Amino acid sequence: MKRRLSVAAETQDWAWLAGLVILKYWLHTWLVIPVYELHRDEFLYLDQANHLAWGYTSVPPFTSWIALLIQWLGHSEWWVRFFPMLFGTATMIVVWYLVKALGGNLYARLLAAMGVLLSVLLRLNTLFQPNSFDVLSWTALYGTVILYLRTSRPRWLYLGAVVLALGFLNKYNILFLLVGLLTALALTPQRRLFGRSHVWSAAGLALLLVLSNIIWQVTHDFPVVTHMRELSQRQLVHVRIPNFLYAQLLFFIGSVPVILAGWYALWTYPPFRSYRVFFWTFPLTLLVFVGLKAKDYYAIGLYPVFVAFGAAYLGNRLRRGWWRAFKPVLLIFPVLCFLPIAQTGFPNRSPEYIYANRETYRAWGMLRWEDGKDHDLPQDFADMLGWKELARLVDSAYAGIPDQAKTIVVCDNYGQAGAINYYSRKGVKAVSFNADYRHWIPFDRTYTHLIRVVSGPDAANWFTKTAPYFSDGRRSGAITNRYAREYGTEVQVFIGAQFDLNRRLEAEARQEK
Repeated sequence: MKRRLSVAAETQDWAWLAGLVILKYWLHTWLVIPVYELHRDEFLYLDQANHLAWGYTSVPPFTSWIALLIQWLGHSEWWVRFFPMLFGTATMIVVWYLVKALGGNLYARLLAAMGVLLSVLLRLNTLFQPNSFDVLSWTALYGTVILYLRTSRPRWLYLGAVVLALGFLNKYNILFLLVGLLTALALTPQRRLFGRSHVWSAAGLALLLVLSNIIWQVTHDFPVVTHMRELSQRQLVHVRIPNFLYAQLLFFIGSVPVILAGWYALWTYPPFRSYRVFFWTFPLTLLVFVGLKAKDYYAIGLYPVFVAFGAAYLGNRLRRGWWRAFKPVLLIFPVLCFLPIAQTGFPNRSPEYIYANRETYRAWGMLRWEDGKDHDLPQDFADMLGWKELARLVDSAYAGIPDQAKTIVVCDNYGQAGAINYYSRKGVKAVSFNADYRHWIPFDRTYTHLIRVVSGPDAANWFTKTAPYFSDGRRSGAITNRYAREYGTEVQVFIGAQFDLNRRLEAEARQEK
């Protein structure tokens, strides 16, 4: 009889979890309407599949491996969006089983899963960037720590080492987790873990797994340091601590009561006594982010594990007495919070609609870009427009050049180059002196013709200064979508260089380095 009841309970668990997975997939088909194309950053990561290495200027190699898999599967937009959704789904599943490991009942698992499902992860999981796997790796690594503290079995340490290595090879952001967690361990009686041989063996395994990327960084003069310096000067300088903290509240707004309950339970709930290190991990990790003026979304991976703690605690706390009245309220609360966010937080409205209702978006802080100013559309949405138009303009210009083998397409930024390479129907391979593209310029060919993609108000001046050095020059067209971040970006064609074009390109590439 007990076995039959256990099988029935497992079947019910699977049915609920499968339903939530299907719901997540359905939501993703609704949250991005076809008018929006791929995002600027996605093109760079997709192009990395054509230039496999143990590291890149801004990211480690993991995303390039997924990009290669996408290429093998057909390279369609559907597959591009599938993998971040898959990582988001895996995060929800990990939280589900963490709640179960923490003693949470079915209600607790549903509470946690709904909180993770109807959160910022829905937006994060629409973009092919390292962020979705970053959140998954944070959640899974915290999970292995919990399971080790619960069982003292070394296998969880070694699994954690593998998760840490994959997280590191995906995005260096996971180092923030290590700083917060190790500092918290050092401040609590659980510092005794540092004396266990398996802890150091697992650390050695993690180091071994990431060694190739570390060697790549050393041999390339630590490009990540240069990237972070540029990021600090151009973007992080606009980060404001109140805005950072406000964003933390919004990320999992439907689960704020659950997260707070989890943090409280870590100090007061006897079954969670062995996990008390996480009570300190939460503020210490946030403090590191605030101190370094990090972007607000860097901290998203911190929250799913606290949703799991809170749900497990509340699932047991609300079993009896008048507390039971809060059970449906807490379950519905994420839905009620998600509904207004769904109207503004996703590219599921046309640019014209957003512009007509821009005050609503401004009130949510959606129109503030990395430059610290308000614009017509949210920055991420504007970064998903105009790319197909740009590719068509370049294809048309490219088709009009008689000697295409001696033609190079040079863009101002990685988004332009990557979008042309992805959407071009003529097989055009554009380059740029921006980001990783400057390392991928094929200087083994001789160039006499140039297609230049120029953005910004200086496009006219650039053409005037450049045209005299070629036999012929013309301004072929420009992006006309006023809502695109690349609005006004021009395609300029220069035929018959009157100088050594290769030498000039190599000089510009060295200057950018």
